[in-house]
Amino acid sequence: MASSSMLLFPPNLFNPLAFYSRTRLASSFKANTAATSKTTSCRPFLVVASASSRALQALIFDCDGVILESEHLHRQAYNDAFAYFNVRCPSSSSSGPLNWSLEFYDELQNLIGGGKPKMRWYFKEHGWPTSTIFDSSPENDDDRAKLIDILQDWKTERYKEIIKSGTVEPRPGVLRLMDEAKAAGKKIAVCSAATKSSVILCLENLIGLERFQGLDCFLAGDDVKEKKPDPSIYITAAKRLNVMGKDCLVVEDSVIGLLAATGAGMSCVISYTPSTANQDFKEAAAIYPDLSNVRLTDLEALLKNVVTAK
Repeated sequence: MASSSMLLFPPNLFNPLAFYSRTRLASSFKANTAATSKTTSCRPFLVVASASSRALQALIFDCDGVILESEHLHRQAYNDAFAYFNVRCPSSSSSGPLNWSLEFYDELQNLIGGGKPKMRWYFKEHGWPTSTIFDSSPENDDDRAKLIDILQDWKTERYKEIIKSGTVEPRPGVLRLMDEAKAAGKKIAVCSAATKSSVILCLENLIGLERFQGLDCFLAGDDVKEKKPDPSIYITAAKRLNVMGKDCLVVEDSVIGLLAATGAGMSCVISYTPSTANQDFKEAAAIYPDLSNVRLTDLEALLKNVVTAK
């Protein structure tokens, strides 16, 4: 297995909007699903151990997909925004507003992190849309940025309404694992590519105000220039936590998050969702269907035995 310093990103993945054409998006997703890493039990897939060891000092959680299974909620909020502003792309054969299907959104969210980059990629591929925001398709960068900002802001507010409804539960095992780590003196962080306001709302409602205020570090997509799979958010977290990347363990649910964590020199375990279960997680330290049977001692043992740079 390659060391964390050798886990390089695929060409131009830092800029997926410029790199992926519609065909490449589909083919990349199929390539990932072909090399399946799904497990059907709670027993993890383990990395081959070496004699070198690391000490777990910080446990870092992604939010969407890890703390809550949220992608279907995000998709609903985006489609509600497209309908509200009557967003219509010139290449669409539909008579109605833009509507991202479940299958397409699974592909999109697993390859491009962050809401604004998703929309910008889609509109570059399918044509900049008409809407009630602009009667004609925006032709300059300022108007295009304004369109995306307005759509994202409205989508975020709609997403908040869904979270506030009280129908959303945290994924199994997350709260217990956070409490175990806190009681053991480990540092706890949450690093999400989503907007800060939406992540704060999720955390306050799903992990509770006391746990949220007790976090040692909280970073959202607004806090870094580049979204995952760029490792900036995890590099920044390590600096704020005042720990080495090698002593951090990240919990992610997708290849995008896995690349961001390993790119920052951190080990990563995967708690996959139905939409990410078939991705290629070969660089993960362990793979779980959820965290219900994962204890802090399990994660400490993983990090001690993880392969180090050779």
